[in-house]
Amino acid sequence: MKKFGPLILSSFLSAIAAVAVYRMIEHDPLRQVQEPFTPVMYTHYEAENTLPVNREGSGSAGGAEHYLTAAPTNFTVSARRATPAVVNIKATEKRWLDVWGTSEFNASSGSGVIVSADGFIVTNNHVIEDGNEYEVTLHDKREYEARLIGVDPSTDLALLKIEADELPFITFGNSDSLQVGEWVLAVGNPFNLESTVTAGIVSAKGRNIDILKGEYSIESFIQTDAAVNPGNSGGALVNTNGDLVGINTAIITHSGRYEGYSFAVPSNLVGKVIRDLRDFGFVQRGILGVGIGELSIRQAEQLGLEKAEGVYITRVTPGSGADEAGIQRGDVIVGINGIGIRSVPELQEIIARYRPGNSLKVEYMREGERYSTHVTLRNEYNSTALHTA
Repeated sequence: MKKFGPLILSSFLSAIAAVAVYRMIEHDPLRQVQEPFTPVMYTHYEAENTLPVNREGSGSAGGAEHYLTAAPTNFTVSARRATPAVVNIKATEKRWLDVWGTSEFNASSGSGVIVSADGFIVTNNHVIEDGNEYEVTLHDKREYEARLIGVDPSTDLALLKIEADELPFITFGNSDSLQVGEWVLAVGNPFNLESTVTAGIVSAKGRNIDILKGEYSIESFIQTDAAVNPGNSGGALVNTNGDLVGINTAIITHSGRYEGYSFAVPSNLVGKVIRDLRDFGFVQRGILGVGIGELSIRQAEQLGLEKAEGVYITRVTPGSGADEAGIQRGDVIVGINGIGIRSVPELQEIIARYRPGNSLKVEYMREGERYSTHVTLRNEYNSTALHTA
């Protein structure tokens, strides 16, 4: 019996720890969306009581067919390129309680990715949203105070800046060329540890897991099986070249730990958001001017379509860019700027990459025939002008 004592004690303590973690998450509505049997949570780590962009990537989104090589025997090259650009971020909320200077602190931590040599860092909004002071620790252990440049809750992204130069920074890959079954690495700081690298494959693209709230929320996540745990939020998802293809954001879990599903914001969307935050301090959101819905098999048959792929137009806003371009209710959008559109999340992500005033080539189906037109995006006031404040 004695030899089983330590095992029983260990199991008992593990069970207590698991319950404690679950309860911590359960009572924090900002960290988890409760769905039947599929709870979704962010992957930053909460302490208790306390642009230059390379768009080439690994392939072209448009023309040439993309061939994948056999599975690599190791990922040392991509890990070596990406790891120095991934940082730890500690967000602290400092609150003064009285005139005698009594204060309290709440802290959370996550990961971030250096995207320019002069110190711009992208992370998740939920990593920093509860803080008012930010500390960044680089891969080489140097520490900096960071200032917040801007946030975009609709994509769960934020941009920080540290005063430094000649920093190692990551290059952007092309998330459009990423294919299901392709190898990727997740680089981050799980459980407040130093940079950790895990490998997996792309399981799906264009996933909506209903974790972001708001009228203009954009969810078109890359789903992978690379292990992602608390503290990985804001970390890098890279291809086998070490190029950024996503920002790790959330996991589906019952235990509060990785269970096989992790989700990342695509790099092509990340690039646009951080350029807006850098240039304006907020995101310039372009609007097509239509109501949309998923295309059902029945609708596809009625419209003479071979597949139920595309986005069904439920309404067109009078005077919008779509209205002026001739798009009608009942049309099915199947492509934007040469990129195929199969679902609502894919369309929302593509549109979110552009600003008001940008003109997009929209391909659509009507009565079994394929058409194309050019739509100029507007802002929420139906103007093509950019906001200045």
